[in-house]
Amino acid sequence: MRYTRDFPLAVIEAKAAYKSAGDGLQQAKDSAEMLGLKFAYATNGHEIIEFDYFTGSESRITAYSSPAELWARYQAGMGISDETVADRLLTPMNHTIGKGERYYQQIAINRAVEGILQGRRRQLLTMATGTGKTMVAFQICWKLWNARWNRTGEYRRPRILYLADRNILIDDPKDKEFASFGDARSKIEGGEVAKSREMYFAIYQALARDERRPGLYRELPPDFFDLVIVDECHRGSARDESNWREILTWFEPAYQLGMTATPLQDDNRDTYLYFGNPIYQYSLRQGIDDGFLAPYRVHRIITEWDAAGWRPSKDDLDRYGRAIPDEQYQTKDFERIVALRARTDKIAQHLTGFLKKTDRYAKTIHRTRHAREGRLRQALVQHHRLHRVGHPDVRRPGLRRRSGTAYRRGVNRSWRAARHSHSGRDRTR
Repeated sequence: MRYTRDFPLAVIEAKAAYKSAGDGLQQAKDSAEMLGLKFAYATNGHEIIEFDYFTGSESRITAYSSPAELWARYQAGMGISDETVADRLLTPMNHTIGKGERYYQQIAINRAVEGILQGRRRQLLTMATGTGKTMVAFQICWKLWNARWNRTGEYRRPRILYLADRNILIDDPKDKEFASFGDARSKIEGGEVAKSREMYFAIYQALARDERRPGLYRELPPDFFDLVIVDECHRGSARDESNWREILTWFEPAYQLGMTATPLQDDNRDTYLYFGNPIYQYSLRQGIDDGFLAPYRVHRIITEWDAAGWRPSKDDLDRYGRAIPDEQYQTKDFERIVALRARTDKIAQHLTGFLKKTDRYAKTIHRTRHAREGRLRQALVQHHRLHRVGHPDVRRPGLRRRSGTAYRRGVNRSWRAARHSHSGRDRTR
């Protein structure tokens, strides 16, 4: 049951007439909890049971509440007393693009918008890779922009900053998903800011201070933006000592929404401490169970170097002629502190051979834990090209690179490994 196309309110579980309405109540409650709804109904066509999550009460009723009645009860339960807030919450999403309308995306969009309208200054969304965080961000911005919400309550559209740490995470959304904003878009780059726009895109590096300048962000007043959306916010933006944190602190008057695919871990606690607990989480497992993400298999390889560690021989030098510190290097150090080029090549050779034996054109995701593991990605690309020599379908894309991850088409596989090597040291520290 929906109040508007974008705002569902209740779920109804219907059972056969020979069953009792109570037989469907738990299923109705499970569905309501999955959909983030506050009202659940179960019926067999003759009797109706309602469960109200605001009061925790279960009652038998003779007729369903109308959408208008449920909406009034929802407002009361959520403490929405301002009609302007209610109207803005119901602002339609952009349906012309046909994206951002999956049930979990609607939950994330509505919760984020509702939180902003009710004055929650910092919020966090945790959604698995591939579940459409960018479209969620777009629809949040679209609703607020069209509702003419802003931090000060003036009659104007909001100024929104979409922030990330890589150009690809800025350019793609600006030119594709956010294209509906038209001339309201502007990318901050080259040390210049067009202050007449409303939808801004920037990487941290374009705003942050460095040895050449005190920080472009200081050329804008702290209250310039009404909302700052931080994509991949687990990438260090919330650390106290980070230059990027300075940007968020400078624009503290703005509402701030963090978006990440990474659940709470030891190395990203600062993100969760800064933004708070997620207002909504949609995990990789949920995406797989719902059929939106492909299942995967883990192909794990452990070599003697990773099992026993590696220690350089006396007088070993790296490729720059520098002495390699005499330490015992473990799996966690390879491709970070020390890189063994022959090891990297053998890993790529092994994985390419494995793909050749199964399905080279199946979808494969190779994840790297650290940016310096790009050497492995490059080696994979090179070996894949060698295997493609003479292939009759030369125009098939095969291995593609995107944001430190190699993608291939078809069924999904994922490798986490520390694998074979010999000599060929390339010290990276």
